[in-house]
Amino acid sequence: MSNAPIGVFDSGIGGLSVLRALRAELPHERFVYFADSGHAPYGERGDVFVIERSLAITADLIERQGIKALVVACNTATAAAIHTLRQQHPLLPIVGVEPALKPALAVTRTRRVGVWATRGTLNSPKFAALRASLSGQAEFVTQTCDGLALAIEQQSTDPEQVQRLCELYLNAMGRFGTDAGDIDTLVLGCTHYVFVREQLAERLGPGVALVDTGEPVARQTRRLLTDADQLADPTSPALPAVEWLGTGSVTQLAASASRWRI
Repeated sequence: MSNAPIGVFDSGIGGLSVLRALRAELPHERFVYFADSGHAPYGERGDVFVIERSLAITADLIERQGIKALVVACNTATAAAIHTLRQQHPLLPIVGVEPALKPALAVTRTRRVGVWATRGTLNSPKFAALRASLSGQAEFVTQTCDGLALAIEQQSTDPEQVQRLCELYLNAMGRFGTDAGDIDTLVLGCTHYVFVREQLAERLGPGVALVDTGEPVARQTRRLLTDADQLADPTSPALPAVEWLGTGSVTQLAASASRWRI
């Protein structure tokens, strides 16, 4: 057993949606959450930049925080950097996220699945390989959502921008619904997008399923820690459940976590 923390990082607040699932699945664990808000959003930057930031953050979490596992709570960083991170740190359990195309297949009835993601994720070889592996099982209608992750980060100053972008990208995809030819499932392929789930559900109605990756990532993290005999001792004295770090305002980060009941 180990009471060392689990590191979680994202370009900003989006990974809080994954952290929420992690805390529900692993209630006795400690977490260090790093928001790289000073360099956000990753989805509209190049792979070289994202890899450099991912390596720097991981090194810092290992050296300064002594993490026992790492969750890359960002689709763009996973697509660009997770192979490099695993090569650099072969003994560290590392869990990434990817658009939930496989879980969506278990839900869709019309076999038309919408996928919202950043430009970096949709243009990545990792996403191309995932999509190719599911060829013939459904039609995946992809939509690059430029600016949406940043708008969610800044929605306290301009909440209407989030709504405008959601409408723009939904309208661009075609018809949603439960009839033949309709998109009946929407994959939220960026951890930020989970925080507009309620608005999307209200707009799309109960017939359209919304799918994200938080719970599968949490279950995989538990499996890796169990296999490594690294789960925290539930009888140990209580410690702060989450430590907040980042390149932006840690105060604002903690306030966002409180607002979304992380």
